[in-house]
Amino acid sequence: MPRPTKQQIDDEILDAAASLFARHGFKETSVQRIADTVGYSKTGLLHRFPTKEALQEAVIARCVGQLHEIGARSAELPTGPERDRAVIVAVAQLALAQPGVVALLLSSLLSEPESEMGTALQAIGEAIATAFGDEFLCDQTRALRVTGALGAIAVASVALRDHLTPEAMAVLVEVGYNALGH
Repeated sequence: MPRPTKQQIDDEILDAAASLFARHGFKETSVQRIADTVGYSKTGLLHRFPTKEALQEAVIARCVGQLHEIGARSAELPTGPERDRAVIVAVAQLALAQPGVVALLLSSLLSEPESEMGTALQAIGEAIATAFGDEFLCDQTRALRVTGALGAIAVASVALRDHLTPEAMAVLVEVGYNALGH
């Protein structure tokens, strides 16, 4: 079996850290817990990311970058059902590949803005709004629908990760899309 590349190792670490930060918060997630989750030593992890803060910055930068890519791909579409479907499909694909990122994305919508995690994740929320092409947080109904859609995708992709066939993925996209009220 070939050895994983540096990028594959970093991706594994960042996804695990994203999942743990989403579940437990930044303060409650130790470097040791992240190292244990990915099966590396704490020293090995710190060799790649010298501090927990550096790891948090890398996780958030990666998530924001991925959301900006989704937004850029859908930017040509007008705000509405077609754009919503494009974003939901892209987020579902991201969730399948990196469930930790989508869990972090969801937690960014749920975090108190004044909290340490909420402040750090504000950029993720802004990238989500940009991808959907509107200020959905200004409209309570839209905010609930977008959060519900993202929540459905996040929970299902984590809970059913090993069982998401292409057919199940299509259903997951429909569930997320339908939550938007189209």
